[in-house]
Amino acid sequence: MFRLNFSHGSHEYHLNTLNNIRTAMKNLDTTVGILQDISGPKVRVGDLTENFNLLKGDTITFQRDEIVGYKESDNHYVVSINYPDILNKIEVGEYIYLYDGIIRAKVIQTNGIVKASIENNGTLSSRKGVNFPNTQIDINVITKKDETDIQWGVDNKVDYFAISFVQNGQDMQRARKLLNGYNGKLIAKIEKFDAVENIDDIIKHSDGLMVARGDLGIEIPYYDVPTVQKMLITKSNEVGIPVITATQMLLSMTNNERATRAEISDVANAVLDGTDVVMLSEETAIGDNPVNVVETMSNIIFKTENMYNYNKQECFDYIDEFDVIQASVTKLADDLGAKGILALTSSGKSAIKISRYRPKTPILTFTHSKKTLNPLNIIWGVEPIATIKEARSSKMLEKMLKILDEKDLLDKEGPYIATIGYPVGVPGSTNTIKILTSSEIEYYLNSSKKS
Repeated sequence: MFRLNFSHGSHEYHLNTLNNIRTAMKNLDTTVGILQDISGPKVRVGDLTENFNLLKGDTITFQRDEIVGYKESDNHYVVSINYPDILNKIEVGEYIYLYDGIIRAKVIQTNGIVKASIENNGTLSSRKGVNFPNTQIDINVITKKDETDIQWGVDNKVDYFAISFVQNGQDMQRARKLLNGYNGKLIAKIEKFDAVENIDDIIKHSDGLMVARGDLGIEIPYYDVPTVQKMLITKSNEVGIPVITATQMLLSMTNNERATRAEISDVANAVLDGTDVVMLSEETAIGDNPVNVVETMSNIIFKTENMYNYNKQECFDYIDEFDVIQASVTKLADDLGAKGILALTSSGKSAIKISRYRPKTPILTFTHSKKTLNPLNIIWGVEPIATIKEARSSKMLEKMLKILDEKDLLDKEGPYIATIGYPVGVPGSTNTIKILTSSEIEYYLNSSKKS
């Protein structure tokens, strides 16, 4: 999957990147998903007359009017923020973090003005981020810019929209309405303390989660981040939605050739926890050698999966009456040592349900449309192969095997486990399991010649 970060760059810049990705997909005959990361309402200090060298014990006043921040005296500074209504919600004793968590200030006055005492040294410059880890700021998480950006994503048919600073399920419902019926998938970025508190409600209205550990590590105590990450991954696995683990995974490789041991372990532990995706940010966006970073992460994943705890058939309750089919498929495939599970799905749900049980057998997925195929790239264990036209079940099995053969992905000795729904093309109707042995594979590969 490729992420387009709309906190930076123009629509023209992102369109050029998107076209490059799609050209590469076509040239390489492969499928990848596109995630549009919506920037959201990032709270920042305004412009400053100069950089402020803040020392422990200094005080800082937050004005409600927009001003250019200034140094009022040797140990007192005055600034404004771009969402001044937040100041009405702050109480004495709460904390404000400046410069994306580097500088900590404790609120000491709120009557008329908000004044805070600096608790550690740090340098503050213009437009740096501000966090309120104790305050329910209750602001609209989708800005006017975000609405325009989401429309761009709809027009250019991106697969996923990542919504930033989500606080509750209502935020995701509002984002869904902005898609205007477009079948894009919504990823809730979990990076605020109230999102963690409202996680079950958010999951109900989301197609996936992102563990956005940057702001999350400021909004909640740093020592809670690992356990919250594991909780989010577990909840996503249980309900069968994809989860992305993000931020600083291989950060040192932005400028260095090799990752630190801690970073390598971080990636591996996310894989072992059950994440669907591990994400790179600065490492590939502005890094010295993005190809090396991707290869490094791929190698870590590949090696770690050798000790992954596959086969979760006993770990989850069935989602619906058809889910027993998906669980049976995964157990059958692994028990028989199948070379692959051939999943033909109209909506993508069958492949996602199979993935939920974490089979060791690869899930080779076919759909009837590109708009269904491309987003499946994010799903654990799923390999989106191709689209095929609706037809009789036997004809579609023949087509799937021939496509795999043409792509040099078919082991003609088998066996393979195939799942198909009947009636054909009806979402959620997967109800048929077929074991394809070497003789049946040969039959299907030669069927057109015989006719």
